Amino acid sequence: MKEKSTFGRFIVKKRKERNLTQKELAEQLYVTESAVSKWERGVSQTKGY
Repeated sequence: MKEKSTFGRFIVKKRKERNLTQKELAEQLYVTESAVSKWERGVSQTKGY
């Protein structure tokens, strides 16, 4: 299995520091819970808009 991306590790760290679930973070960012999960696992990156 691939190592998590740097971005994924950053997202997990910051989310946990704030005691947020993936669902709560997704709601705050106006994205799906699935998107947050993919970012954290390094499956998908943001588009960088």
